[in-house]
Amino acid sequence: MNGRLFFWAITSALAGFLFGFDTVVISGAEQRIQALWSLSPAIHGVALGAALYGTVLGSLTGGIPADRFGRKPTLLWIGILYIASAVGSALAWNVEVFILARFIGGVGIGVSTVVAPMYISEIAPPAHRGRLAGMFQFNIVFGIVVAFLSNALLAGIGDDAWRWMLGVAAFPSIAYTLMCLALPESPRWLLTRKGDRAEGLRVLALIEPGASPSQLQQHADEIIAASSRQTAAKGFWSARLRVPIMLAFLVAFFNQLSGINAILYFAPRIFELTGLGSRAALLQSVGIGITNLIFTFVGLWLIDRLGRRTLLTIGSFGYIASLGLCAWAFFAHHYAIVPACIFAFIAAHAIGQGTVIWVLISEIFPNQYRATGQSLGSATHWIFAALLTTVFPAVVSTVAPGYIFLFFCGMMVLQLIWVRTMVPETKGVPLEEIQRRLGLEA
Repeated sequence: MNGRLFFWAITSALAGFLFGFDTVVISGAEQRIQALWSLSPAIHGVALGAALYGTVLGSLTGGIPADRFGRKPTLLWIGILYIASAVGSALAWNVEVFILARFIGGVGIGVSTVVAPMYISEIAPPAHRGRLAGMFQFNIVFGIVVAFLSNALLAGIGDDAWRWMLGVAAFPSIAYTLMCLALPESPRWLLTRKGDRAEGLRVLALIEPGASPSQLQQHADEIIAASSRQTAAKGFWSARLRVPIMLAFLVAFFNQLSGINAILYFAPRIFELTGLGSRAALLQSVGIGITNLIFTFVGLWLIDRLGRRTLLTIGSFGYIASLGLCAWAFFAHHYAIVPACIFAFIAAHAIGQGTVIWVLISEIFPNQYRATGQSLGSATHWIFAALLTTVFPAVVSTVAPGYIFLFFCGMMVLQLIWVRTMVPETKGVPLEEIQRRLGLEA
C-alpha cells in the first residue's frame, strides 16, 4: 500500500472522527444548556435530538450529491457543515439557533456515513479495502473517546465551558476540510458518472503505481463494462439488486437490534440498575469507550486477514454469550457480573458488526448504484438508531432489564443464522468481481 493512498483513506476517514466527536460532545453540555434557556423537558429533548434528526436526513439524501457532483466535493462539504455546526452551536444565543446548528451537524454526519466509506472502498486495492474502509469506524470510536476527554478537560473553565466543548470541534473540522482539498476524485465516479476516461486513468495510475499502461486501460475497461451492464438493466429498486439490498438492510438492522446504541447512550443508567453509584457508573461508561476503541483496532487488524463473514460470526457468538449472561444476571440478581458482560458485549460489537458494517455496505453494490445503496444502508442504521434511542427509556422503566437483554440476545441468534446462511465473503475480491459473484451481471 503506497503512502499517498493511505493519506487519502485517512483523510476521508477523519469524517468519522468528527462524526464520533460531534455525537458525544453534547453529553457534557446538555445540563447547562437546559438551565441557561430554562428549557422544558420536551424542548430539551428536541435540542438534544436535533443532530439525530439531521443524521437521518443526511443519510437518506447523501447519495444524491455524491453521484451528481462527485465524491470529493461531497466530502469537502461535509467539513463545511461540521464547521458551521461547531461555530453555530458555540455562539448560539437562543435555543432555536442551537437546534439549527446541531441539525446542520447531523446532516453532515448522515452524509459522511454514506460518502466516506464509499470513497475509500472505490480507491482501495482489494487486499487492503477492509482495513482502509474500516478506519471510518475506528475514527468514529476514537472521536467518541476524544470527546469524553475534551469535555473533562474543559468542564472547569467557567459558565461558558459548554460553548468551548461544542466549539472546539471547529478546529479538527477545518483541518479535515483543508485535507480534503488534496483528495483526487474517485476513479470509478470519473469513469462511470462523468465519463472522463483520461482523468480516471490518471487517478488509477496514482492508486496502482506499479501497473503498466495496458493494465490500467484494462482495469478502466472492466469498471466501465460492469457499469454499462447495470445501466442497461432496471433501476435500483429491482429484483436484480435484491441480494445487495437485503444485505445492506439486514446488516444495518441487526447492528441496531443488538442494542448497541441503547447501551452506549444509556450505559450509566444500566450500571445504576446494578446498584452502582452515579459516579462509579459514569466511570464504567468511560471504560466502555476505551474498550470500544481497543477492540475496533483489533477488528481492523483482522478484517482483511479473516474476512467480513468470519468477523460477523465471531461477533455474533460474542453477542449471544454476553447478552445471554447479562439477562441471566439480572434475572438471578447476580448484578456483580453485569459490568463484565457489558464490556464483553462492547468487545464483540467492535470486532464484529462495528468493524464490518460500513465496509460491507460499501462493497456489495455495483458502481452505478453504490451511492444509493450506501444511502439505503446508512438510513436504515440511523432510522433504527433513532427509534431505539427514543423508546429505550420508556421500555427500561416498565420492563425488567433481564427481558430487554434476552430480546437483544434472541435477535443476535437470528443474526448468526443470517450470517452463516446468506452473507458472502468479500475479503480480497475486486469490486467488479463481487458484482459478478452476487449474480448482478446481465
